[in-house]
Amino acid sequence: MRIDFERGISNSRPFEPQGLGLVPMVVEQSGRGERAYDIYSRLLKERVIFLVGPVNDATANLVVAQMLFLESENPDKDIYFYINSPGCSVSAGLAIYDTMQFIKPDVSTLC
Repeated sequence: MRIDFERGISNSRPFEPQGLGLVPMVVEQSGRGERAYDIYSRLLKERVIFLVGPVNDATANLVVAQMLFLESENPDKDIYFYINSPGCSVSAGLAIYDTMQFIKPDVSTLC
């Protein structure tokens, strides 16, 4: 695995952590060629979700969608949820919490 750095623009990628100008890119090589992922997409393949920055409707929708996607991929495998947030919208936070309770996989959180 090779890691490159690419300058990210937070407006173009709504799931990108705000305030971070560089988002690492991971390049995987296989028999079919090379594939580049931003680090957050690559970690999602390993069932790791990140929430960085204020919790609002947009960030909550992304986290909920990622949890539902991972459940559909494998309902028996745990999900790891890393949170670095000051909080913010109660209703958006409750949407994330409700989804964590609703889906079958256990969700381990680290704040």
